Amino acid sequence: MRQRLGIAHALLGDPSVLILDEPANGLDPAGIRWMRGLLKDYADRGGTVLLSSHLLNEVELVADEMILIGRGQIVASGTKQELLAGRAGGATHVTALDVASLSTALEGNGFTVSAAGDGLRVETDPVHVGRVAADKQIVLTDLRPAEGGPENLFLELTADTQRESITAEGVAV
Repeated sequence: MRQRLGIAHALLGDPSVLILDEPANGLDPAGIRWMRGLLKDYADRGGTVLLSSHLLNEVELVADEMILIGRGQIVASGTKQELLAGRAGGATHVTALDVASLSTALEGNGFTVSAAGDGLRVETDPVHVGRVAADKQIVLTDLRPAEGGPENLFLELTADTQRESITAEGVAV
């Protein structure tokens, strides 16, 4: 409740710029969803939101542009798409109703495919995987870049400042 009141207080007077530090702290899942919707609506009405948070997966859901800071220096900035472009060697994680047929279709189109959990890891970007699936009329149930997101990107870019080292899979060793 305290966090919601703080956000409401910040909105008094309808400012053109809203600056929030860790707004999801202390909120339950319903409160986080409420906050996310509030910030999106505010931005859609023309307001600017500057959001500081360590919860990068949450920031990813609301931010149009991101600035990643490590050791007081900007280590990356841009849209989510710009920041994640080309990461993981363009690998994709995909699941389908018929994984075997999808694997065969992808390999037939020259892509390197390997098993990954209940789906496949394909050494190309999601657009190419989606095109092959559409051409073969294979229903996909999940299609996304294979590696992390802003959180893994941040950890990779600031690995020299971390207490644990980060492997390519994003696992601390």
